[in-house]
Amino acid sequence: MRVGENPAKTIQRTPKPKQITVAVLSYVPFLSGYYREALDVLKECLNGIWKNSDLPFDLMVFDNGSCEETKDFLSDTQSHGKIQYLVLSEKNVGKGGAWNLIFQGAPGEIIAYCDGDAMLFPGWLSACVQILKIYPNVGMVTARPMRTNPVLYSSTVQWAKKTGGVKMEAGQLITYDEFRDFADTMGYSATKVKQLYMSTQDIRLNFKGLKTFAGANHFQFVGWKKVLNQFTPFEMDKPLGQVQQLDQKINEAGLLRLMTEKSLVQNMSNRVPRDRLNLNVKRQKNSIKNIPVIKKVLLSIHDRIFKMYFEN
Repeated sequence: MRVGENPAKTIQRTPKPKQITVAVLSYVPFLSGYYREALDVLKECLNGIWKNSDLPFDLMVFDNGSCEETKDFLSDTQSHGKIQYLVLSEKNVGKGGAWNLIFQGAPGEIIAYCDGDAMLFPGWLSACVQILKIYPNVGMVTARPMRTNPVLYSSTVQWAKKTGGVKMEAGQLITYDEFRDFADTMGYSATKVKQLYMSTQDIRLNFKGLKTFAGANHFQFVGWKKVLNQFTPFEMDKPLGQVQQLDQKINEAGLLRLMTEKSLVQNMSNRVPRDRLNLNVKRQKNSIKNIPVIKKVLLSIHDRIFKMYFEN
């Protein structure tokens, strides 16, 4: 038998969610080895969102089975009102599983997604939303120009060719330094970075006076919730390696995949930028572990150990 009346009945109105939900996917299984700085990287990501997002938003964090230290940090942060929606998964359901929940569960009309190792710069959010609202049939917008697989933005190029009022140009339109700035976070050698830059090109569009680049990247993107939900559920049987499903599905649906003209996001990977930690960069570069041959062997061993414990 009920005793008394539910106090919730006295609530006259519930707050409406913001139009934009910024969604972050975190995964910090432990704080050693490859993941030694991962929690600091996540904190840098969140700080960038709080500091540099220039439109109203709610923050949603989906934690994909992280260690207790990370979950404690996120829970404490939410208790201080800085995270509006927090999902703590018991285990890693992969990026596809996380996207299924984020795309369907985010309350905003616009989802601004990023991995937990993304560093956002001032103006990133409004720049992406402006493209989303001015260009038609947009699937996803990434907040920096980079070189991506042309096969995955073929629909964007086709749209530009057949649409009146769209100016399109191709060539080496971003500088080598800008290209290398992102490519370095992927672990490529200097030789490979140079080869990639010289063998690829950029496609720049101008529609209604707003310049963009063709392409996008699934580590950070902004899109309409109703559009992104068209592609769920994602069925991926590995935590990583199959995430291009989103890029492929958006392109196959004839939707645009675009990037901002300026670089407003960076991938930190597994390390906080050295200038943020005030470390001696020269000492780090000269460390024996950074000798190319030794580095390659150590990373290979780490990769085998990681797969042994986390992909079974």
